[in-house]
Amino acid sequence: MRGYLSKSLMGLRVSLFVTCLVDQLFPQVGLAMADVLERAGCECEFRAEQTCCGQPAFNSGYTEEAAAVARHFLKTFEGADCIVTPSGSCCSMIRHHFAEVFEEGSRERETAERLAAHVYEFSEFLLNVAQVEDVGARFAGTVTYHDSCHALRDLGIREQPRRLLSKVRELQLREMQPAEECCGFGGTFSVKLGELSSDMLAGKIEAIVNTGADAVVSIDPSCLMQIRGGLSRRELPIQTLHLAEVLART
Repeated sequence: MRGYLSKSLMGLRVSLFVTCLVDQLFPQVGLAMADVLERAGCECEFRAEQTCCGQPAFNSGYTEEAAAVARHFLKTFEGADCIVTPSGSCCSMIRHHFAEVFEEGSRERETAERLAAHVYEFSEFLLNVAQVEDVGARFAGTVTYHDSCHALRDLGIREQPRRLLSKVRELQLREMQPAEECCGFGGTFSVKLGELSSDMLAGKIEAIVNTGADAVVSIDPSCLMQIRGGLSRRELPIQTLHLAEVLART
């Protein structure tokens, strides 16, 4: 997917897609992502017309509504060199499912397919495109990493966040067992199947606690929101941090 990047990384214009959750609930994640990318030599832009990726509607079977949102996304990010997002699930929606909401052979579907090659999850962009592992971060503490389902299974992202964390000064990474189990959020899944979602979250919280970590890190704000809720209800003093928040600390 790096083939279209003929220019050097320095001065590469990156369009930030911050997602709904980051915009409304975790704005510090978007700011941290921008800080890290600029430190890596990118020129960041934020297109204020951006809204949602349409995943909630798509996952609930509302294809026409998802197409309307996707259509707006395509218009908003027209001409972007790179689109970087702090969410594996949103990246997966754009890269793998945008084309599905448009008719085969349509201009919109062709545009969505072209756009897919320009969209990256944050850690994936740093490692695979920018080829940056050490961003000069420092975090004095022990963390454990949660693999989000979409990032791991749809995008194949597993080693990138761990490699980035391994370069953070004073940080100790302790793997939870199992790290790859779902936290139970799954968007509308947690609403439609609340009891099952809660049971899955309980297992994830136990795995986190067993590591003795000070914080749990992930690349999906939705997972962190779910996990934070579980930790808060149990009054457990464990932080939830997006990878970008860790990498932004110096």
